[in-house]
Amino acid sequence: MARITAAIASSHVPAIGAAIDNGKTEEAYWKPVFEGYEWTKQWIKDEKPDVVILVYNDHASAFSMDIIPTFAIGCAEEYQSADEGWGPRPVPPVVGEPDLAWHIAQSCILDEFDLTIINKMDVDHGLTVPMSLMFGQPDAWPVKVVPIAVNVVQYPPPTGNRCWMLGEAIARAVESFPEDLNVQIWGTGGMSHQLQGPRAGLINKEFDNAYLDDLTANPQRLREMPHIEYLREAGSEGIELVMWLIMRGALGDHVKPLHRHYHVPGSNTAVGHLVLKPE
Repeated sequence: MARITAAIASSHVPAIGAAIDNGKTEEAYWKPVFEGYEWTKQWIKDEKPDVVILVYNDHASAFSMDIIPTFAIGCAEEYQSADEGWGPRPVPPVVGEPDLAWHIAQSCILDEFDLTIINKMDVDHGLTVPMSLMFGQPDAWPVKVVPIAVNVVQYPPPTGNRCWMLGEAIARAVESFPEDLNVQIWGTGGMSHQLQGPRAGLINKEFDNAYLDDLTANPQRLREMPHIEYLREAGSEGIELVMWLIMRGALGDHVKPLHRHYHVPGSNTAVGHLVLKPE
């Protein structure tokens, strides 16, 4: 059977992708950001996952204000890098795992999670930046990907508890897939940041580090955290952190932290990163 063997949480700051693409990773400003991922890059080479279920949010690349699915799953064979206004990132196409994706879609829908099924879409920095952080700049990505897109752009986004429960449903789906696959699940986005208004540039280190702590120490607190607390404490874009709870919910009650990284600033965002293993 397929199994979820590990999980990753990571910010997906677009400027990180630009730094990679433009050869700036060794510059003094960026070097501390990337150093925090070196452990993970070696670890993931050793782990050799077959598939990554990658939870991210679209930034008006595949979806617009016309159609805003709360939860969407990509079931395509391949996904191209989206043009976000300055041309697509120079990264390989993302290869899908449609058999597993369709199985997850069916299992979750029968489990009363009504996922929107997407058979064609481009993927933006929300998905490609984490791939670059973990795998560098290969000619082809070494894993297949099942994208899970979550609405955290237009109010109302899903609750943290609903995201956790979706993670549990995804785990049940993976465990019932008959092929022997080494699967990881990644939650991306965050951490604290606000891009507009009087509080533009907000970063809250205390909130962020408590969030990192409680993904292992007290996840129930995060499940119950209301939207207004994310907005107040982590800025208008801090709500992206609910996507980490899909990842965390898929791991079960007990996890072992393997690696942790936190750095400020990464552009106008607090960069957070965790590697977790189910126990």
